[in-house]
Amino acid sequence: MDANLRRTIILEHYQNPKNRGLVDDDSYIYINMNNESCIDEINLLVKVENEIIKDIRFDGEACAICTSSTSIMIETLIGKTLDEARKILFNFLNMIDEKEYDAAILEQAIVYEDISKQANRKKCALLPWWGIEKIVNELNNK
Repeated sequence: MDANLRRTIILEHYQNPKNRGLVDDDSYIYINMNNESCIDEINLLVKVENEIIKDIRFDGEACAICTSSTSIMIETLIGKTLDEARKILFNFLNMIDEKEYDAAILEQAIVYEDISKQANRKKCALLPWWGIEKIVNELNNK
């Protein structure tokens, strides 16, 4: 992906993040994620019905990479089944860890394909994805 396009997508999701703002609704699963090495702290709310991710909301304080990664993750995962979300998560995590991955299913999340070159930014991009992974794994174990 062209570096200018990558920057444009990241900046757009940082300045105008999707689904920012929490709701008071017990049908959502809540998780707090924070990065001990920086300011990134996000709260995620995930609504799953019939094995489909119906909604994801977030709030918190985070850098441009973490905020944009959260927004892109939300846009990528809403409407997906839990199985589809697992595959996307697996491939995103592999991409960040420089392992084999299927770029075709990552949609806009592919903008982070070179984040591993900036080791100190990897956690920023991964933080929201780790939160969703915990929720999906928890639901899988029920």
